[in-house]
Amino acid sequence: MTIVLFLDNDWQPLRVEPWTRAITDLFLGKIEVIEYSRDRAIKGIGRDYPMPAVVRLLRRFRRDRQAIRFSRLNIYTRDRFTCQYCGVQRLAEDLPFDHVVPRAAGGRTAWDNIVTACVPCNSRKGSRTPQQASMTLLRKPVKPRYLPTVTVKMDGRHVPQEWRPYWNVTLDR
Repeated sequence: MTIVLFLDNDWQPLRVEPWTRAITDLFLGKIEVIEYSRDRAIKGIGRDYPMPAVVRLLRRFRRDRQAIRFSRLNIYTRDRFTCQYCGVQRLAEDLPFDHVVPRAAGGRTAWDNIVTACVPCNSRKGSRTPQQASMTLLRKPVKPRYLPTVTVKMDGRHVPQEWRPYWNVTLDR
């Protein structure tokens, strides 16, 4: 499936969607095509059409209107993939969740009671509160007021050439 980079109307990367969504939005007048793919085309009857690679929304996109779901990715993003006890940044698979008030003590699985914690800190805390375990949280867990921005890091060899002027990416060599 070919994907297209969507920019907001301020030219900032917004999301990545399948090319079919871009074509639908183009026909509905919601977007303009900024860059076409150099090596892909849409096969039509009797002719080929250029495949969009980068598109821009024509209307302002209000990020703050979206409901913020309680999800694993949003917890990781809120906590910046960082252990909330020792401050070490880790990969998601090395960063389990911790109930600040343990479930055994009546703690709920909610924005204000879940934090990311590395395995050593999670084991050290156990089924105690941070105070009981003599541990301090870096930040009090709260529900974010805006949708967290997720930064996707891609190997530079996999970022389409047409995206590079618009895509903030660390190129791996």
